Amino acid sequence: MSLTLVIGNKNYSSWSMRPWVALRGAGIAFEEELIPLYTGPADKQRILDVTRSGKVPALRDNDLVVWDSLAIIEYAAERFPEAKLWPQDRAMRAHARAVSAEMHSSFGALRRECGMNLHRPVRATQLSDDARADIARIEEIWADCRARYGAQGPFLFGAFSAADAMYAPVVHRFRTYAVEVSPATRTYMATMQAFPAFREWTEAGLAETFVIARFEDD
Repeated sequence: MSLTLVIGNKNYSSWSMRPWVALRGAGIAFEEELIPLYTGPADKQRILDVTRSGKVPALRDNDLVVWDSLAIIEYAAERFPEAKLWPQDRAMRAHARAVSAEMHSSFGALRRECGMNLHRPVRATQLSDDARADIARIEEIWADCRARYGAQGPFLFGAFSAADAMYAPVVHRFRTYAVEVSPATRTYMATMQAFPAFREWTEAGLAETFVIARFEDD
């Protein structure tokens, strides 16, 4: 097999989760290499040996290395068009790419204040106005997608797509931090939580025992 996805800890690494769920959910075969994060120079060097960005995830395809979650997903979509990672309709595909790119570049307050940590006990936390605005915008995106394409299936664009993978860590954040959301949001979250690729990642993350102190709150 030529594809290897290099990822970080499944408990914490939201950016690793995105392409992992995309590839697994679309049925694209790959090997997995997990490099623990923040363990010291040796593991940092292991990442640098894969990509000079010094960050995970990264996808190796023989001699080619693709880093950055969204770039990996785009490469996989071109490499395996039969997997249909993006919607086939041009307008839907443009919409899916737009909301995915917004996830990629936005929602910094939510990320800072609600870091992904699958082991964290479910409880609410005090959120800033900026984080609440991020949540409202995400709910707006999800509601709009479901209103437009819900008749075609239970995911954002009917069938599972890269857009669902890009928002997968948000489902964990909303659950872990007991974020108050609409019934429609809860329904979509339940769809994702039941999705086999999402469940597989979650179960593996919960089985991890390594703790990164900087990502733990009180």
